[in-house]
Parts: sequence; C-alpha cells; structure tokens
Amino acid sequence: MGRINIVKVENKAQEKAFIKLPRIIYKGDDAYVPNFDFEALNTIRGKNNTIKESGTFEHILAYGDGELLGRATVGINKDINEAKGIKEGYIALFECFNNKEVAKEIFAYCIKWLKDRGMNRVLGPLSLPNGEDYRGVLIDNFQEPTLVMNTYNKPYYKELFEDFGFKKYWDCYAYKYNVKEGLQERFGKLVPYAMKKYGFTVEPIDMKNVDSEVDDIKTIIDKAMPEEWMEFIPPDDNQINIIRKHLVKIVDPKLVYIARDENGEPIGFNLALPDYNQPLKEIDGRVLPFGFIKFLMRRKKINRMRLFVLFVIPEYRKKGVAGAIYYNCFRACEKKGYDYAEGSTIWEYNDVMMRDVVKAGAKKYKTYRIFEMDF
Repeated sequence: MGRINIVKVENKAQEKAFIKLPRIIYKGDDAYVPNFDFEALNTIRGKNNTIKESGTFEHILAYGDGELLGRATVGINKDINEAKGIKEGYIALFECFNNKEVAKEIFAYCIKWLKDRGMNRVLGPLSLPNGEDYRGVLIDNFQEPTLVMNTYNKPYYKELFEDFGFKKYWDCYAYKYNVKEGLQERFGKLVPYAMKKYGFTVEPIDMKNVDSEVDDIKTIIDKAMPEEWMEFIPPDDNQINIIRKHLVKIVDPKLVYIARDENGEPIGFNLALPDYNQPLKEIDGRVLPFGFIKFLMRRKKINRMRLFVLFVIPEYRKKGVAGAIYYNCFRACEKKGYDYAEGSTIWEYNDVMMRDVVKAGAKKYKTYRIFEMDF
C-alpha cells in the first residue's frame, strides 16, 4: 500500500463517504446494524447532538491508493474541560479496516490536531458531547445482537488502539435481563416495601405534559450527577431540548419512569427505548423507496429494549428507588412480550448501579472499553 492520506470532511460527497464506510467494513456481518442514513448525517452535522455548541471538532477520512479505509471524529468538549479544569480531547465514530498502518495515521492525525489546540490527553471512542450512544470498543461477546444506539465493531478494533499505544481508561458494561425467566420473587417483594418505607412512587412518564416532565428530568440530573464523574456534566438547555425532541419522536412511555417523593418532587428517572435496531436491520438503514414504511410495520414485532440512562438523587440512593425503576421497567417488558432487556452502558466505577441491576436479575454480558492516552 502506498501513502495513506487523511482528508478533512468538507463537502456533501465526503459526508456521504463518511456515513457509507461502515457498510463497506461490515458487509456480510450479521451483527452489524446501520442507522438511518439521514440520522447518521444529522449526527455528523450536529443536528441531533451539541457537537457544534460544545466545542471544536473535525471529521476525517483515511484513503490509501484511492480507496476509503478509515474514518474518525476528533474534537474538544470545551464545556467539560472548563468545568473539570482539564485539557482533554476525544475520538469518536472511529471505523477502520484491519490495517494497523491506517489506524496509526488516523490516531496520529487526531493527536496532532489536539496538541495543536493545547490539549494533553485524549479519550476514545466516546459518544459525541454528553451522549449515551456508540461509546467504547466492544471487546467481547460479538455474536449477540447489538441493541439500539450501542456500539458494534470487529474484534480487531481493540488491537488497533492498543498497538498504537492507547491504554485502558475504563470499561463500561451491558447487563442482560431475561424477561422469560421472570422477575426475582424476592425483588418483587422488596420494591413495594421500599416504596412504602421511604414514601416514594414510580409512574410512567406523562407524555401529555412532556415539557414539565423533561424539566423534572433535568432537575434530577442536576442533583444526581456526581462531580467526580470526569466524563460528564449536567446537560444544558440545548441538550435538554434534544432530549425533549427525541422523547416525543421515539419514546415508548411505558418504558420510561419518573420516581417522586411524598411531596411529588422528582427523585429519579430512567430512559429506555425499544430495540429499533431490529426493524433497522431489515431495511438496512435506508428510508427510500419503502424503507420507512417497512420500519413502521416491523417495529411492532420488536421483542427487546435497551435501558440506557438511570439517575437517582443522592438523598434517595440505597433506598430502593433505582430498584423500583428497574422493576417497573422490566415488568413493562414482560407485559409487552419482550424476550429480554439490556441495561447499558454502566461504567465500571458505578458500583451502586451495577448492584441494583444485578438485584433485579440481570447478568453482565458485554464489555465496552474506553481508551486513553496522555501526550
């Protein structure tokens, strides 16, 4: 192979190449599920995230002998850096053929880009600013389906990062709850006891009052997000508006719950989605000519879901609130006839959350690794 060229994405043709590359890499791989093309385009244009507002970034493509071989997004989240007093950049949306030289050129470009802007550290792959999707490199259990907005990659991706010199930062875990096995009897008894003892309720989100419900969700996040979580800061108004928009468009209100104290004040919540990857896989992410119609028809056959966010304010931790939310969400899965539910991704330092999901009957079944490098 000749020289590898790194090209900045600057026009529509290059954007198209950026979102097309995964289809080429994963051709014939049954585990891969493409997103809607228009959603992938919205992602890199910053229409369904706050990548533009949160800092500077660049999408890049890697070519060798005229052939597209890799891609990545490199960026700086100035909001997190200012809040945490750090100089850190991120790599996201990384895809590459099994070629260490190509990966090396991509990573070297990203690190130089960050150095030139005064950064001294990089993490990746991360979700785009403050997101909960496509985080980490999958390092085990490649044979089971990948659920909505979660990462899938070839097994060699881990080696590409390690060969360049990246080290493990943290692992994030996915937990699987087998709906067919039923909720643990003991757990079902403990939840009503905790709700009565500590005076809280758990109810499905009220989509008729979605604005006030989302305001309550923001209140919970502001109170619940620990300052020591270096990778996160509470969402700003722009990010909350994105959550609001997505809830209206794609949420199943029977899977989203808000816990309140005896005075009706919000103390905890979860966000969960049906596994839209199931109908997406059947239409290969393409809307036209009949893809969206097929998607609408086949989403009725979805039989699994992903719970991807759960927060409880400090005063109500270790009082069964998270367990009660899990319990209600998993019971809803039973009623909908789902086969299983996934809780992901839970950072390995979040002992309380891992304990709660295990108590609910879920088992760890996938690992996603986030890498770091100082420079």
